[in-house]
Amino acid sequence: MAVPALARPGADDPSDDDAAGADLHGASPRSWRRAFGDIRQAIAQRELWGHLGWQDIKQRYRRSTIGPLWITISMAVTAAALGGLYSQLFGQPIGTFMPYVTVGFMIWYFISACVLEGTETFIANEGLIRFLPAPLMIYVFRTVWRQVLFFAHNVVVYLIVLAIFFGQLDEPYRMINKLSDGTPGILHPGLSWTALLAIPAFVVIVANGLWVTLLFGIIATRFRDIPPVVSSFMQLFFTMTPIIWTPDLLAGGAPGSTKALVEQLARLNPFYHFIEIFRAPLVGQVQSWTHWAVVGVITVVGWALALIALRNYRSRVAYWV
Repeated sequence: MAVPALARPGADDPSDDDAAGADLHGASPRSWRRAFGDIRQAIAQRELWGHLGWQDIKQRYRRSTIGPLWITISMAVTAAALGGLYSQLFGQPIGTFMPYVTVGFMIWYFISACVLEGTETFIANEGLIRFLPAPLMIYVFRTVWRQVLFFAHNVVVYLIVLAIFFGQLDEPYRMINKLSDGTPGILHPGLSWTALLAIPAFVVIVANGLWVTLLFGIIATRFRDIPPVVSSFMQLFFTMTPIIWTPDLLAGGAPGSTKALVEQLARLNPFYHFIEIFRAPLVGQVQSWTHWAVVGVITVVGWALALIALRNYRSRVAYWV
């Protein structure tokens, strides 16, 4: 059996084009045909990146007794500790605050991991990119698929919390009885079949994780200062995003006050909208379609930028790493 020769790093599969010898005639690698061909080939090779994602998790817990269950335990300890602490500090009922914090951490871990590990996607796969003639998107799918597997482990924590506090979430409730201006807090409808909206919400979040990983991965491969800068900003966004605190705490502030200003800044935070489309249905809170509109715009714009980056710089990544 003849063994195919190994292509040079960053080279394209000639089958991507109608004319197999296009590269030989100096055709520009910057074309939409090649960019979308890269995505199609990566999807077709889903067994490869799916296997690599599984191996990443197995390798991380290779000599551990309970293996990937440490993911679930870590999530459970964090949610229990911070949920219990901040429910007392903010005067919130633990029966509704604990699920709120748990789901917030679940989806924040996924989003932040896509951003942080996305900047390292191509750098971490330097050896494969240099010597394996594979589509660039395979490494993007590998990174996001690994985070989906981590997320699946964390869902177990939510199911346990839901079983414990289902009685408090199954009926209308308020996170805060009275706002700072004396008016009643926001009345949430409680759990219902709208919880199923979390499924399409997670699909949308995964789609955004793909473009974030692709775009940030290409930029960070060229400019190596990007990963630590992004890491610093993610810590800032964590404190500004309603994960261990609720927007109800800021509601009711007088116009022009510090509380009102912080509330407006929180609503301008893009992570807030992504978290809310997923968390609100799972904890029986009011679902605002404004969050979906903002997420939709970010998704379209983000993918447009990512595709432009893939079209213009995919052939250079192998040399940048």
